[in-house]
Amino acid sequence: MVAAALAGALIVSLPVEAATPASVEAVWVARQVTFIYQGFTTRYSCDGLRDKIHAMLTHLGARDLKVRAIGCARVVGVEDFPGVQVKMEVLLPATSEHGKTGPIVAAHWQNVVLMPRNSSIDEQGECELIEQFKETFLPLFATRHISYSSTCIPHQITLGTHLSAEVLMPSKPAPVR
Repeated sequence: MVAAALAGALIVSLPVEAATPASVEAVWVARQVTFIYQGFTTRYSCDGLRDKIHAMLTHLGARDLKVRAIGCARVVGVEDFPGVQVKMEVLLPATSEHGKTGPIVAAHWQNVVLMPRNSSIDEQGECELIEQFKETFLPLFATRHISYSSTCIPHQITLGTHLSAEVLMPSKPAPVR
């Protein structure tokens, strides 16, 4: 009877342990990039692009994030080629060449969806931004299992764009700096 109770307790505890993400040793590494958006379907104001990029990078776990609009000829309204300069810190595995650059922090892999498969027709209009974001910003992060598909056609809104990836995220919330 004691063995049965112990086995039952063990079985009950298994899903909890399976749900706990495995810890990975990581370090924060500074990154910077200049990005010029070139799109035909959806156009952005400088502030609109800045805010969109800031939100996407925050969603990926960037910290000490500074996004500054560049290439703005208009005070208001959409720009032909708006851009941003980005400075941030991202988590990289401590086993990488950046392993000795700072204090080791506990991290885990987390699935992050930047554009869901079932996004609205309005969101699908951002397919060009999603494609360019994937090429420019995702390589700056520690990622794995990237899932991307697109049926993006300039000047048309089509369904089918999707972007998600597992990203290295801090196990404890990053301190505000």
